[in-house]
Amino acid sequence: MLRGQVNDYAARAGLAGVRLQDLVLAVNEAAANVLDHAHGEGHVEAWHDDGSVTVEVHDRLGRLVPAHADAGNPGVTTLRGRGLWLMRQLCDEVRITRNADGSAVLLRQAIEPAGAGRPLGPAT
Repeated sequence: MLRGQVNDYAARAGLAGVRLQDLVLAVNEAAANVLDHAHGEGHVEAWHDDGSVTVEVHDRLGRLVPAHADAGNPGVTTLRGRGLWLMRQLCDEVRITRNADGSAVLLRQAIEPAGAGRPLGPAT
C-alpha cells in the first residue's frame, strides 16, 4: 500500500519514469528498515516543491544516526545491510537525522523537466 501511495503522490508532483521507480523502491527500503529494526513504530511524510519530491521515513526507536548514511557498499558476503547503500544509489539525496523522538531517513529526488534525461545514443 505504501509503495502505491508514494508512487501516486510523486507522480502527481511530476516525477516520472525510472526516477519515480527509484524513489518508490528507496522508500520501500526505508520502511522495511522500520519494520525490521524499529518494531514497525514509525510514520512517513512526503512533500514536494517545483524542483523535487521528498519523502521522510521516521522511526521511534532512533537507532540510525547520521553516520549510517555514509556507510560503504556492504559487499556480497553479507546477508543484510544493503538498504541504506541501495537508497544512496537510487536517490539524489539521502540524509539521516536523529533526535529525542527517534530517527528519520530523508529521501529526495529531483523532478526533471519533460524530455530531460540521458540521451539514448548518438543523433543520426
